[in-house]
Amino acid sequence: MTLSPHVPELGALELLLDVVATGSIGAAGRRHGISQQAASARLRTMERQVGVAVLDRQARGSRLTEAGTAFAAWAARVVEAAADLDAGLAALRNEGAARLRVAASMTVAEHLVPGWLAALRRQGGGPQITLTATNSATVADLVRAGEVDLGLVEGPDLLADLAQVVVATDQLVLVVAPDHPWSRRRRPVDAGLLARTPLVTREPGSGTRTALERALGAPGPPPVMELSTATAVREAVRAGLGPAVLSRLTVAGDLREHRVVEVPVSAIDLTRQLRAVWVGPTKGPPAGAARDLLLVATARGLPSPVAGSPRSRTLG
Repeated sequence: MTLSPHVPELGALELLLDVVATGSIGAAGRRHGISQQAASARLRTMERQVGVAVLDRQARGSRLTEAGTAFAAWAARVVEAAADLDAGLAALRNEGAARLRVAASMTVAEHLVPGWLAALRRQGGGPQITLTATNSATVADLVRAGEVDLGLVEGPDLLADLAQVVVATDQLVLVVAPDHPWSRRRRPVDAGLLARTPLVTREPGSGTRTALERALGAPGPPPVMELSTATAVREAVRAGLGPAVLSRLTVAGDLREHRVVEVPVSAIDLTRQLRAVWVGPTKGPPAGAARDLLLVATARGLPSPVAGSPRSRTLG
């Protein structure tokens, strides 16, 4: 995907949002360390670039035009996504002395962890975190070996030797290319047909693949192709190499843009739990950074224990 030349750079979007927050171009300029004249010139340049007037400049301050109101809402989403990216990159770079070592499955690492880290920063700086992104089976092994303090997995196994809590739920969806015959099916694909169909899949040990195999009751036929990331699987589907079952988090953008098509399924439950896992203590995850991260992840207070796990615990 190539962006058009009408998309402004990130700094200009941040400046616009500060004008909205302060009601003043001068005040927004001071936040960015530039004069009112420089800030105004930068905003006018941005307006020429996007091709619409976004600010109504008045003697008592500046306010958004109707077009500017919509533009600012979109800009806020872009800036928030950039903040998530910044937080995720900081963890991958291992800036400073790390206080929390985290390993996360690929889906969780790509689509959830950056937002959680950005939220921790907004709450007061946040801990220094190192992040390892790998498949769920390897995450569990890293936790058991003491190489990380906290793991985030997406597979169906309860991992009875580890303490754990549910941090979120996820939905797997069956997707195909727009020109695939299933994209025009009037009836859902049932579990039997899905189990007989060669798919584009992740590698063995992936939480997504394991969850699908458990939902179907057995491994399916040899896959069309095995790939190590959900992004690669998604691109293979778009290229028409075959159907795949992926997290809705992974394909949300492609579904919105009609680059892939969701095929309804029947007689199979494709919901799954995303869980945090760790080695003791029995009353909850290690106090401090690990607990802070999990409270942000759940976003509703305390995580729920995993039913049936002998070592499941709340955060109390």
